[in-house]
Amino acid sequence: MSLAPYVRIMGRGPGRTRSLTRDEARHAMQIILDGKAAPEALGALLMLMRYRGETADEIAGFVDALSSDLVPWTMLRPALDWPSYAAGRSRGAPYFLLSAKLIAQAGYSVLVHGWNSHQNALASVSDTVRALGIVTATTAADANQALVKDGLVYVTLPDISQPAFDLLLLRDVLGLRSCINTVLRMLNPSGATASVQGVFHPSYRDLQSDAGRLLGRDKITVIKGGGGEFERHPGKDIAVHGLMRGQPLNDVAPALMNTARRLHEPDAPLPAPTDVWNGTDTNTFAEAIVCGTAGLAFYTLGAAKTIAEADSMARTFWQRRHHADAA
Repeated sequence: MSLAPYVRIMGRGPGRTRSLTRDEARHAMQIILDGKAAPEALGALLMLMRYRGETADEIAGFVDALSSDLVPWTMLRPALDWPSYAAGRSRGAPYFLLSAKLIAQAGYSVLVHGWNSHQNALASVSDTVRALGIVTATTAADANQALVKDGLVYVTLPDISQPAFDLLLLRDVLGLRSCINTVLRMLNPSGATASVQGVFHPSYRDLQSDAGRLLGRDKITVIKGGGGEFERHPGKDIAVHGLMRGQPLNDVAPALMNTARRLHEPDAPLPAPTDVWNGTDTNTFAEAIVCGTAGLAFYTLGAAKTIAEADSMARTFWQRRHHADAA
């Protein structure tokens, strides 16, 4: 079996071409994972999908195939899945990691997973993970131990799925982003009951919500976040899409403060996340990023009935964070 039939489906002339069904996408991805796809056909498939625009069925089918190779990761079942796949030198400091720490301190286990390329030192997720003392696990067993002990763990994509990582790295070969970035955000490798996802382009909010519905996901929140991460700008009204108890979610998270600055401004950088967490730099904008992002995560988990209540909950845990660290 080869990818040729699927390339043909997507590459026929006007009036004859169509997108892949979910089953076709699953079969195509399985061919890729089995190492039976010619590199030329693989590149053609991904670029045709990019040109046409990937569909929810295609994303769900790719996730189906990748998920079948993720045991024992799928047995972890934390409360919250937090993908982090933003790239680019325009990213600012990853304050969402402080939000994840707040969620864990509140008693909800969180698995952060991802891969972040072409980032400046300020934006490095892996460096900030180390600075904050968040455990980085390389096996499912180690991840489970960290979740039990700390309620929070970080895992890089190569340790979860080398084939998925190889597909992600094709961006360097093809010169363009492919649907794999969306697939990885939807993967939920640990089988968490809820997921928070950031996108760079607003159109992907509905795509990921629709794919989640096809995959039978119950709780997903998708926002246009800083650099594509799940990170809320506190000075803007944020459209909130996704699924809540399996039903479509369309809400708005109102601005938390009146400011026109961007999350990342090279000429006015925000303090290091460790300084904000430790309280050595009390930057109100940075704290609002953390609390606002955590608020949406609490809302996703169902810890609060409204976004306003979830935001209040996040501020309370922020004020108590050092007591939790000392416990």
